[in-house]
Amino acid sequence: MAQPATATPSQRLYSLDALRGLDMFWIIGGEEFFHSLAKITGSPFWGTLSEQFDHPKWNGFHFYDLIFPLFLFIAGVATPYSVGRELEKGVDRQKLLWRVVRRGLTLVILGIIYNNRLEIHPLSEVRFCSVLGRIGLAYMFANIIYIYTKQKGQIIWLAGLLIGYWLLLAFNAAPGFPRGDLSMEGNFASYIDRSILPGHLYLVIHDPEGLVSTIPAIGTGLMGILTGNLLRNSVLQPSVRAMRMALAGVISLGLALIWNLVFPINKNLWTSSFVLLAGGLSLLFLALFYYIIDVLGHRKWAFFFTVIGMNSILIYMSSRFINWKYATDGFFKWLLQLVGEPWNAFVWVFCFLAVKWALLYFLYKKKVFLKV
Repeated sequence: MAQPATATPSQRLYSLDALRGLDMFWIIGGEEFFHSLAKITGSPFWGTLSEQFDHPKWNGFHFYDLIFPLFLFIAGVATPYSVGRELEKGVDRQKLLWRVVRRGLTLVILGIIYNNRLEIHPLSEVRFCSVLGRIGLAYMFANIIYIYTKQKGQIIWLAGLLIGYWLLLAFNAAPGFPRGDLSMEGNFASYIDRSILPGHLYLVIHDPEGLVSTIPAIGTGLMGILTGNLLRNSVLQPSVRAMRMALAGVISLGLALIWNLVFPINKNLWTSSFVLLAGGLSLLFLALFYYIIDVLGHRKWAFFFTVIGMNSILIYMSSRFINWKYATDGFFKWLLQLVGEPWNAFVWVFCFLAVKWALLYFLYKKKVFLKV
């Protein structure tokens, strides 16, 4: 039987690695379970679940919209354990500043490589915005705020970024559209991106990882940092910390739903209401994982996800350089032939994930981790 943890403020958060792994699980192919079941069965039940693993076209929220901000939130939670520890040791702030800038810009470069591979394209065909780029920029600015402000300042920055972004979009619009227009073509953020970004945007007139909508994404990172402050620096008992996180998550969800009435929840624009909704859900997930894994000490069940979470950037980038479908068919085509149609499509998802996890497990055992 697992023994309750004596969680000290400086203790490593095993729950953070596990939650990061669960987050990446859906990105590397886990969502295909629901898509394949929906296709095979034609069941409305599986169809509804499958829809939750696709993004809404514009306004609204599906479960799949949580994956991206959850990763950024987790990066923020880790900040007091990494940068915070260095500050306590007396490391010069300017040295830490350049470290986080280097990490942020490295992720931007990796994002450009992910989008365009290691190929030469005309500038007009290059997409500069990316998932990793947004994580890099939001992480970088959130960490700069952390380095140079106390917790009260971080809260003020969070509120200022969310309210400021709301006002920016509420009182402006693209030329020819009414003030406060929030359509894909008419909103002010997309208009600015179209006007200043080189290359091409993902949706031609809009990019879901655009430059302007990175402003509120910094708030997502700050929500993670404030959560990390609670977990690492609070004198409260670990179980009480978990309750505080859960309560904060519920409050954040409530504020998001209220704000949604005037500033719709929209991942494409990373609206302030979306930040609070995704942040609230992230808090609830982390509270649950923290309580089960770090407080009660039940860690073995999460090992599968921990292996994924320890090499999240590597497995994300691998899809651009490794033909995972080819590898899966090479190892398991015989099994898929035995299963036969239509269920071989469902079994193929297990095989696909098994091949990826096997590589990650090998790297885990060899202690090989891609650090940025």
